Amino acid sequence: MKTATLLGAASLLSLATMAAAQDPELLVLDYPGFEDPKFHAPYVEAHGQSPTFSFFGDEEEAFQKVRSGFRADVAHICAGSVPKWQESGLIEPWDVSRLTYFEDLNASLMGQDVAAGGDLYFLPTDFGTTAIAYNPEQVPAEDVATLDVFRNPAYAGRMAIPDNVDDAWALAYLATGVTDWTEVTDEQFEAAAAWLREVHPNLRTYWTDPAELAQLLSTGEVLIAWAWNETYPTMKEEGRPIGFQREPAEGSSVWLCGMVNLVNGPGSEDKVYDYVNAFLSPQTTVPLVEAGWATANDTALHEQVTEEDLEASGLGTIEAPIFAQLPISVESRERHARVFEEIKAGF
Repeated sequence: MKTATLLGAASLLSLATMAAAQDPELLVLDYPGFEDPKFHAPYVEAHGQSPTFSFFGDEEEAFQKVRSGFRADVAHICAGSVPKWQESGLIEPWDVSRLTYFEDLNASLMGQDVAAGGDLYFLPTDFGTTAIAYNPEQVPAEDVATLDVFRNPAYAGRMAIPDNVDDAWALAYLATGVTDWTEVTDEQFEAAAAWLREVHPNLRTYWTDPAELAQLLSTGEVLIAWAWNETYPTMKEEGRPIGFQREPAEGSSVWLCGMVNLVNGPGSEDKVYDYVNAFLSPQTTVPLVEAGWATANDTALHEQVTEEDLEASGLGTIEAPIFAQLPISVESRERHARVFEEIKAGF
């Protein structure tokens, strides 16, 4: 989901992999960027070092890597991928009794099965929003008051959306009046697909990296984008013109990532729980928010972070419909992926 390619270049991935190889008793499979010790400080305090990290660029790569025999102890993936991992037998349920902050988690991120007492395969740890980033010096605020701006011919060739299946479809469903994709009808799916096809000719590009998007916005090559919230504070800090419309009439999207416990991990199961508990500890709350991500530990989030700070990171309260990118069936996600590739190819 959404923090993919945080560092971008393959050379940086190699350097990060070498730098992060530490505790041999715990191997974490993750997006680059999350190896920062500030995000698991209690683990370092307890064990004297960070876990070993292995990185991936997108979750399909991670899935294929594990299915092909790569062994890790825990993986950090986003909600949309979880059913595929679960149905493939790659992950096992969490022992809720060993999760220190389970009762502090945001209940709306947990899913209906867990709320009903089902097994917990996906432990939510971090989330953020996707909304309209725009150049306020060239785009009037009223133009981004609706997602219809992506169909506005006045901005043709100067807009971008993520090269990401979940984000693209979340945008299309919102734009066509759907806020829950867990049980969409064929008619709703086709309407969203038609919307993406209509928008496709207006796009300058499908962006893949937040740094790439920031550069496109900074140069004026792109004026309007469907963007993750981390783009907003990053560009503001650098003094670049940026607006972030999180309350268009149709609503905004919330992406959700978390930890899955891999079957037959080679390391210490005790350290697996030490690590996920450290990631969700109050000690990591502020570092995560400063990096542009909100912790799923709702108690710590509201005790340590002011609404003003959340707004500054693009994570504040949204007074508009919210589309939660929760897990969907494997069949539905594969359908989304197939049609999205067709749309990008112009079909």
